[in-house]
Amino acid sequence: MPKGNRGRMGQISGVRIAATGSYAPKEIVTNEDLAALGCDSEWIIRRTGIRERRKAAPDEATSDLCYEAAKKCMENGNVDPEEIDLILVATITPDHPTPSTACHLQRRLGVLAPAMDINAACAGFMYALVTGAQFVKSGNSKCALIIGADVMSRTINPEDKKTYPLFGDGAGAVILKPNSQSKGIASYQLGSEGCGGEMLCIPSGGTRSPLTPEGYEAGKQYLLMDGRNVFKWAVRVVDDSAKQVLQHADISASTLDLVILHQANQRIIDSAVSDLDVQREKVFVNLDRYGNTSGASIPLALDEAVQSNRIKRGDQILLCGFGAGLAWGTAVVHW
Repeated sequence: MPKGNRGRMGQISGVRIAATGSYAPKEIVTNEDLAALGCDSEWIIRRTGIRERRKAAPDEATSDLCYEAAKKCMENGNVDPEEIDLILVATITPDHPTPSTACHLQRRLGVLAPAMDINAACAGFMYALVTGAQFVKSGNSKCALIIGADVMSRTINPEDKKTYPLFGDGAGAVILKPNSQSKGIASYQLGSEGCGGEMLCIPSGGTRSPLTPEGYEAGKQYLLMDGRNVFKWAVRVVDDSAKQVLQHADISASTLDLVILHQANQRIIDSAVSDLDVQREKVFVNLDRYGNTSGASIPLALDEAVQSNRIKRGDQILLCGFGAGLAWGTAVVHW
């Protein structure tokens, strides 16, 4: 697999995150609950750091999670629905193949705004954040609603004891607005290495391999993950991308106020902390309570950090999402 800086670098000033919000389903699934399926609770904690995760109710779809996160975000930002002029939803678990989950959300919110989904898996929110920021920077949006949401519990085979415990359901949202005084996204990198796509994929259900009764019986509708190689790739790409983004922004890791990485695995986070020489107390982690929520991971953690007063205006925050594609997105954001 190719190494080095193969991502697209950039910066977007004059944009700020005006509000955050999040939603997690009520049902909590602990490691002990999964023991009934044959999963080893101690193995889960030792290998991943996950202790529990959320599971959507049978009547909850991804757009329902988006709606709750969006409502909370608009409430926190004192934003009326009619102010929203762009909706981007990062998800790999849409309500339907079409229409988009973003259009379902637009209908429920009752706003008149263009709406579209972005599919970049666990890096999806970063792709959506950069895309939305470009709309705001260009003057084509004054109030953009950016959401990351996934119902991962319906994509994982319960019989896959190594993968099933890793994922959970949730949604997080931010609102972007123009602000001429803000440094916005001081530096960002978006990248992909499609040659590793088969390491993390759902084999059937698309036009390449439509889902058949035989495929369904074989479980090809579920996510397959080459955990060992995905882990090695993630450790490398987080380290490389974060250092390149910091260099592009002309800042050192020691000046960061907070680091929020995709909440996939505690060992990946620990490796990044060590390689970047960031103080451990500056790294926000909620992986133990939510597991890997894919596109929801970063905005869910971001909202929790805001609500717990871990972020204040003027702070420099490093965000990094990485996952299926293989794809990644990293940014230094000025709050």
